[in-house]
Amino acid sequence: MKKFIFTLIAAIAFAMPSVSQSLNNRADDIVGEYLTDRGGSKSKVRVTKSADGTYMAQIFWVENPLDKNGNKRKDVNNPDKKLRNVDIDKVVIVKGLKYDAEEKEWNGAKIYDPSKGFRVNVEAEFVEPKKLKLFGNIWGIGTTIYWTKIK
Repeated sequence: MKKFIFTLIAAIAFAMPSVSQSLNNRADDIVGEYLTDRGGSKSKVRVTKSADGTYMAQIFWVENPLDKNGNKRKDVNNPDKKLRNVDIDKVVIVKGLKYDAEEKEWNGAKIYDPSKGFRVNVEAEFVEPKKLKLFGNIWGIGTTIYWTKIK
């Protein structure tokens, strides 16, 4: 019985990485719409494929689009002054994301956080069929967020 239980646990443990890897076999699987929730602030992001074969992500809906004066919120923290007048629900947050077939992940780009106004390196991979894990970091120190694929 102990041998059976050990074999079962070992089989599950070895299967887990392969299941995760099989979720990331096709580059275009990242294309779609996602719901994000950062500290209670919900938004929706659309990932599309660019003409050069890379991927970009753009916000297309935010839960609270208006500022305290009732005006449409803008990307006021953007380090590029020309982009500070962009509506918060039209901000491009990732450009140039590439699929790395060897690593089975998307990387090679930066993700932009409009709430703080900075960009960090990003790596993305599916951990479940509809759950995209994004790891943003500077010099190896970072944070992980999850996007839920809705379409």
